Amino acid sequence: MKTYLQDLLRRKDLLIYLVKSGLKAEHRNSYLGYFWWLLDPLLSAAVYYFLIVLVLGRGGPDYPVYLITGLILWRWMSSSINSSANSILRYSSIINQVYLPKSIFPLSFSITQFINFLFGLVVIFIFLIIFGVPPSWNMLYLPVILFVVFTFVLAIGLILGFFTIFIRDIENILTHIIRVFFYGSPIIWQDREIPEKYQFIVDFNPIAKIVTSFRNIMMYQKPPNLTDLAIIFVISVIVIVFMLFYYYKNEHKIIKAL
Repeated sequence: MKTYLQDLLRRKDLLIYLVKSGLKAEHRNSYLGYFWWLLDPLLSAAVYYFLIVLVLGRGGPDYPVYLITGLILWRWMSSSINSSANSILRYSSIINQVYLPKSIFPLSFSITQFINFLFGLVVIFIFLIIFGVPPSWNMLYLPVILFVVFTFVLAIGLILGFFTIFIRDIENILTHIIRVFFYGSPIIWQDREIPEKYQFIVDFNPIAKIVTSFRNIMMYQKPPNLTDLAIIFVISVIVIVFMLFYYYKNEHKIIKAL
């Protein structure tokens, strides 16, 4: 295991290359490139604003900011999980030619999507300014929340990246699972509107906990729920350590499966 981690650290140049190539490949043949990380959440927010506010008559004066914070954070998590699930398969031609620690591929995609998210974070700050949301000292918790989110999506990415090689159906199933978590988290609906009997959807949903803490520091001048974040972080770290060990023990099976 120690040798595996050392080998992973020695491949930092490859990791940087994979991140750069991932960023370029994502926007290849696109005229707008990185601006899609600005435009996509804006277009999605416009659709949901029309549906929730204009059609259903719900929401409120702060709903545009509520929407954009949830959608951009959600896009980071969902795109990281989706891309990491297919990460090892995507580089199968390289893997078959030279030995590489396979966990480097889900890691590279997690970093790539984090960099993309930083463009979306600019949109959030613009919305906060436009809608007059005052900054607070609680925004200093932002690096903490981002680090928790990164470990969370990396843990899931390592799991999916490995098992998708052996169970290709995971790619199709994942689409539906992600859709369930989207509608089961307070991304477009406000958690104060959820009936008491359905409160468990938020109480046992780590994505809901993350989104709520993120909105607290960005919108409501409130501290995040550090207990919830600590639990998510600890479990994520345990999963990451376990999966790195699992990769170390079973990487030969990846070669055979590819």
